[in-house]
Amino acid sequence: MRVIMLGPPGAGKGTQAARLAEHLSVPHISTGNILRRHVEERTPLGQRAQEFMNAGKLVPDELVIEMVEDRLAQSDARRGFILDGFPRTTHQAEALERITEVDHVLNFFLEPEALIKRSVGRRVCPKCEAVYHILSNPPRAADTCDRCGAALILRKDDTREVVEERVREFEKRTTPLIQFYRDRHVLREVYADGIIDEIAHRVLRAVKSHE
Repeated sequence: MRVIMLGPPGAGKGTQAARLAEHLSVPHISTGNILRRHVEERTPLGQRAQEFMNAGKLVPDELVIEMVEDRLAQSDARRGFILDGFPRTTHQAEALERITEVDHVLNFFLEPEALIKRSVGRRVCPKCEAVYHILSNPPRAADTCDRCGAALILRKDDTREVVEERVREFEKRTTPLIQFYRDRHVLREVYADGIIDEIAHRVLRAVKSHE
């Protein structure tokens, strides 16, 4: 099964993507993680991306698309995937159509204030990239990753001011993308407020109801 996760920052896409990937036995593919790995490993793609990042510029669509295509060509993605963080624009969506078919696009939505509260409470493991929340999904030991024991961090882009701007920018940029997938009859709406297990149940229901 090939699934795309859409939703504003703080909607819980990463958490639900990881759960759904485990349930379906397919890889959870985060474009943010792909980009970081290419940069850290200094691959040819990563070095090209680093040049733009060093100049304070966004990594171009074509370079991100190339990274995604490279990842989807790997053997573990043949049975399907959960794609998180891509596409972000209709141009990227059109490029993805040329690479692979998509079965479901899950659009996570909730109220703006709830999004902000989620983001400022988020903590991330810098080593294994696990995501926690101090209220809804805390680690067993404070500020410590359950998986690898590394110290959790608050990302710089999880402050209230930054999140508010990201939500506004997301809504402006993503409205055409949502319509793009609605026109293709693969868009599934998922209300993203509540505890993690409740949302996971909604995710499974959205996917199974359209099989």
